Amino acid sequence: MSTGLIPALFTRLVDDAAVFPPGSAPLPEAIIGHREHRAAWYAELVGGLLLPSSSLADAARLLEPGERVEVGLIGDAGVDALPAAIEAADARLAIGQVEVAVAKRGEDPEPGLRRLLAVLADRPSLTGYAEIPLTWGLLAALDTAAQARASGVAVAAKFRTGGLAAELFPTPVELAAVVCACRDRELPFKLTAGLHHAIRHTDPETGFVHHGFLNVLVATAAAVDGAEVADVAELLAATDPVPLIEPARSLRDRPRPLWIGFGSCSVVEPLTDLIRLGLVNGGYQ
Repeated sequence: MSTGLIPALFTRLVDDAAVFPPGSAPLPEAIIGHREHRAAWYAELVGGLLLPSSSLADAARLLEPGERVEVGLIGDAGVDALPAAIEAADARLAIGQVEVAVAKRGEDPEPGLRRLLAVLADRPSLTGYAEIPLTWGLLAALDTAAQARASGVAVAAKFRTGGLAAELFPTPVELAAVVCACRDRELPFKLTAGLHHAIRHTDPETGFVHHGFLNVLVATAAAVDGAEVADVAELLAATDPVPLIEPARSLRDRPRPLWIGFGSCSVVEPLTDLIRLGLVNGGYQ
């Protein structure tokens, strides 16, 4: 049941990726933290608990007998290992989505994508996120995913927006081009890595420039309304929150267009930014 404390625009915006870098929480700590998020006033901000397929058995041993946890399965052993991991999972782990890299940078994503589509075709209740590198073969892979989605397969794209190396952070123009490419194909997408904070900023420790999730949200809404790559890139590049807050405020009561959301090892950091920007009322803590 909706509490109405989290606006529709931000509902299920953040999947709980506590066990992944840079947070890398131990699994028991991640399970406890997810329980706390699900019971908190901001629960509607939070999606599923993201777990690597290799940790599912250990996660099940940490659950209470009658407990049920919504899980996003991260295919750390690759596409071909997904069916066995899904079949072996404890019933208390409600796997509603799988996310897997279908290729490494520089590889053709098409073969891996088609293997993922075969997995999803046999499991209509499962949503699959195909992580596609922002390199050669991207547009053809988006075409394949969009065609499969139009035929009834629950597939969407996933892109990496950060990591441990500078080349893993796409420029605003690169990300804008991908957003518009998904818009043109009516293909929803998810993002991962580097999106802990609302506004684009430079990390003082690494020097890497991180995309802001509010930038992405407003830029994607603009793209859906017909904005072209240059205008979308300008919104993604903004480091001043002022031109982003009012467009976001005007969208608060509507579901997010096109962008599914992102995984973050911290749920509190995105929430704190939304409160500081006046987009979520933090008085209910």
